[in-house]
Amino acid sequence: MDPLSDVFSLLKVKSVLSARFEAAEPWALRFAAYRHVKFVGVVKGDRWVWIEGVTAPAKMKEGDFCLLTDGSPYCFASDPGVDPDDGERVLANNLGTDGIVRYGQGEMRAMSVGGRFEFDGDVSGLLLNLLPPLVLVPADSPDAGQLSMALELIRIETEFVRPGAAAMAGSVANMVLVNILRAHLAANPRSAGWLGALSDPRIGSALRIVHEEIACRWKVEELASKVGMSRTAFIERFKDLVGLPPLEYLIRWRMTIARDALKTGNDNLSSIAAAVGYASETAFSSTFKRMFGQSPSRYRREARNKV
Repeated sequence: MDPLSDVFSLLKVKSVLSARFEAAEPWALRFAAYRHVKFVGVVKGDRWVWIEGVTAPAKMKEGDFCLLTDGSPYCFASDPGVDPDDGERVLANNLGTDGIVRYGQGEMRAMSVGGRFEFDGDVSGLLLNLLPPLVLVPADSPDAGQLSMALELIRIETEFVRPGAAAMAGSVANMVLVNILRAHLAANPRSAGWLGALSDPRIGSALRIVHEEIACRWKVEELASKVGMSRTAFIERFKDLVGLPPLEYLIRWRMTIARDALKTGNDNLSSIAAAVGYASETAFSSTFKRMFGQSPSRYRREARNKV
């Protein structure tokens, strides 16, 4: 898999599609702090979104998406000057039997759909720590085509409750998350950190090579040669974009893969060690303990006891 797909597989993303929201103007909602990531797509009308104490109000139009990533309280409103009501209470008290939240009196000029992503993984920081607190993807941006299709599918799915809704919602929400990240990377190719490095032609290629052949005993010279760079230039650019030297990144990713295998699989230590590029169980165990502060056996035992 490519690096982003690799990270998604370890994050074990749980997607939840919330109820459709329709409102009559004027309206404003404030939502408390949350965990992980939330998204909203505007089906109809305009709205403003801001994160308290973090971002200024930004206007969203029909077809736009936003991703909220830092867990801080946030607001949506028809106008930033409207005093907000408690969002969670409004959603709970105005949810209809058809699964749609209708708020206010008069014509429902605003319509949106949203959801949240919960991550059950130890590598969430790799993805989340390098994203802006608010990611906006306008409907007219060059890479928003698939999001437009997803929004229409979500609109249809949320018209009323139907069989298989939960399964469909999770699949569509995952598609939304991946495409928001793609659009964000396309619009911000120089994004900081690992996520932005994926867009760099040479360092992105090196990351893909490492992820595709994680067990290979790579040397820096080999990776640099494969992407057409000198050893020195490759090390400097890799560290500048990813935040780690190439071989340290490789070791950390190997140990991340191994940790997931210990927690979720039944392979013995020798098999796991070989799968992530270690010829001996001893060398693997030493590296694992140095990185995580405990032996692989102890980690597996404690992880299983928590289940």
